[in-house]
Amino acid sequence: MSEEFRRVLEEDEPQQKGAGIERLRAVWERRKWLAMLAFALPSVAAISVILSLPPLYRSTAVVLVEVQQVPEAFVKATVTGQIEARLEAINQEVLGRSRLNSVIDRFGLYADLRAHMSSEEVLGIMRKDLRFELKTTETRGRPSAFALSYQGRDPQTVALVTNTLASFYVEENTKVRERQAAGTAAFLKARLGETRARLDDLEERVSGFRKRHMGELPQQMQANLATLEALNTQLRLNSDNQVRAAERSAALQGQMVEATRDPWAMPGSGADGSTMREHPANRLLVLRQQLATASARYTDEHPTIVRLRQEIATLQKEAPEALSQYESTTNGAAKNRPPANPYVLRLRESLQLSEGEVKILKAEEQRLRGAIAAYQARVENTPRREQEFLEMSRDYDTTRELYQSLVKRHEEAQLAESMEQRQKGEQFRIVDTAVPESTPAAPNRLRLLLMSIALSVALAAAAIVTAEKFDTAFHSKAELRAFTTVPVLVSIPLLTSEAERRRARRRFRLAAAGALLGLVLVAGGSYLLAHGNESIVRLLTRERA
Repeated sequence: MSEEFRRVLEEDEPQQKGAGIERLRAVWERRKWLAMLAFALPSVAAISVILSLPPLYRSTAVVLVEVQQVPEAFVKATVTGQIEARLEAINQEVLGRSRLNSVIDRFGLYADLRAHMSSEEVLGIMRKDLRFELKTTETRGRPSAFALSYQGRDPQTVALVTNTLASFYVEENTKVRERQAAGTAAFLKARLGETRARLDDLEERVSGFRKRHMGELPQQMQANLATLEALNTQLRLNSDNQVRAAERSAALQGQMVEATRDPWAMPGSGADGSTMREHPANRLLVLRQQLATASARYTDEHPTIVRLRQEIATLQKEAPEALSQYESTTNGAAKNRPPANPYVLRLRESLQLSEGEVKILKAEEQRLRGAIAAYQARVENTPRREQEFLEMSRDYDTTRELYQSLVKRHEEAQLAESMEQRQKGEQFRIVDTAVPESTPAAPNRLRLLLMSIALSVALAAAAIVTAEKFDTAFHSKAELRAFTTVPVLVSIPLLTSEAERRRARRRFRLAAAGALLGLVLVAGGSYLLAHGNESIVRLLTRERA
């Protein structure tokens, strides 16, 4: 290879320094119109859309959650629960279909959307345009206020809608609290009536039980025992009195016998032959005196009483004639007898008094024994009555305590209801009303423009890379040398005629006109698409209620 040919090859080789920049420049020269078109189409469309989008204004109202004005030490509120749960319930009420439809009809909202959308879809859009935000204080750890905002095209209407919805929250909270307080009071009143009826029934049962078992109640046990002891003491005294009365009667009867000396006394065979055999009538009188004395000490089943009665019956059977003759003779003698002396009369009166006293003491004994038996039965029945009374009084005491507790709670519920009606409880108050905003909240046109420009640049770069990737032509000697090992001797530039250059210029002008027309069409279509279209604004801003 000659020196001249080597020099030509070295002159044709590109310099290594700045080869990358030269290559990019060459690519730009080849693809600049494609890149411009790829950049212009999306950027023009985006700019047309951004500038054509309707502005949406947002107004915000702040509602303060006021604590109960009356101290809880005086009136305890019956409306309990977390404020978050109550706000969630109020949200469901305020954002319900009927309430929002009334607001939409009242202010004529979404007139263009209601023409081709269902009511549910319009309600969904309005709920997305609403925003609810709780504000919690660090000291109390509970929501102290909340912000309610709404966005729309007319700032005046947006402010009115926001204030209207905020007033709904205030009214609904008052209604909810009054309804809950009234419901609590009504529930307690119903429970109080039921408990009062049950308590009255138990009181009647307890009163009836006390009347039926008067004297057998547990609290009367000590009185019954004391009365029983007193009755037993009286019975012992009565027995002693009967013994003394019987002895006194026997003594008086003996004195009467001695004083009136019975003419029926018969001589007997004594040691000195002077004693007299006792007459059956005298023997009967003695047995009767002994029976009266024993009856004052013993019961009718006692062996002494039985023996004396048998002897009296035997004596009456063995000597009935002598007893009859004695009684007739005594009666006849009494008729023929001269009047008794005063001593005998006094003995007879004393005997009659003593016998009357014995009868009185026996009647008193029967009464005392009956009373002792009655009180003994009461004492024996007291444990059983005590168990029955405990079971009954346990239910009565429990019901009475429940009734007293319900009375107290019902009074507190009535106070709480009165407090809620006077709006002295926890209330919502609008502290910052919504005002019309002069600056639209959406769309953020500057941000959208920057994003659209960046996206257009990315699309232009992607178009250049794609075109270069699918281009199979060699545009430089370096590309050819990289592709093959055959030496490149010389490069011949493209030679064009004047006619070919005129045709190229015409094609360029037509292409430019077509591209310009396309850009105009894209801009017009984007304008028609975005003009007055709030949905695109919501889609771009990604706002949620």
